[in-house]
Amino acid sequence: MSIFIVELFFYTWCRVQNVRVGYEISKKRDKHQNLLTLQNNLEVELARLRSPERLSEIAKHRFNLTIPTPEQIIVVYEK
Repeated sequence: MSIFIVELFFYTWCRVQNVRVGYEISKKRDKHQNLLTLQNNLEVELARLRSPERLSEIAKHRFNLTIPTPEQIIVVYEK
């Protein structure tokens, strides 16, 4: 009879561990999906921040830069 009770406790312990590990896997899978979504959002944000139009607007308004006239351009040749 005691062997049966020990087997029952062992089986119950195994099932509880199985369920616990299943929950941990589910949590990790959700966290992984959230991190992938965050990575995609950050890549889109980086592309937006690097866009030539945005950089041109910053150069014009924040730094008062303008496109040089042909007279202002000096070509330097490499020897």
